[in-house]
Amino acid sequence: EVQLVASGGGLVQSGGSLRLSCVASGFTFSSYDMSWVRQAPGKGLEWVSTIDSDGDSATYVDSVKGRFTGSRDNLEHEVKLQIHSLTSDDTAVYYCNADSGYTDYWGQGTQVTVSS
Repeated sequence: EVQLVASGGGLVQSGGSLRLSCVASGFTFSSYDMSWVRQAPGKGLEWVSTIDSDGDSATYVDSVKGRFTGSRDNLEHEVKLQIHSLTSDDTAVYYCNADSGYTDYWGQGTQVTVSS
């Protein structure tokens, strides 16, 4: 049973911070690149960040660079996204995605709501 359980979302004032977490099970976590993908109300999926399988490299969409920091712990099978300086444009469901290059898995997401 593959699971990607995202947590840490909530209602935050503009300028605030959150730390999202995704805990994985049921597959070889260290073989997968981990990404965060978000979906704002009424919009499509937007890639936010990827951290490679060993945690050596992280990339971000331009709109979050300098505000979002991704990390992973392959012993705990966890990926985190530290978010600062939230704006209303960050309001979305944030999904955790695992991709080996051959197979991929999705979590249920966690809601981030930023009040202006």
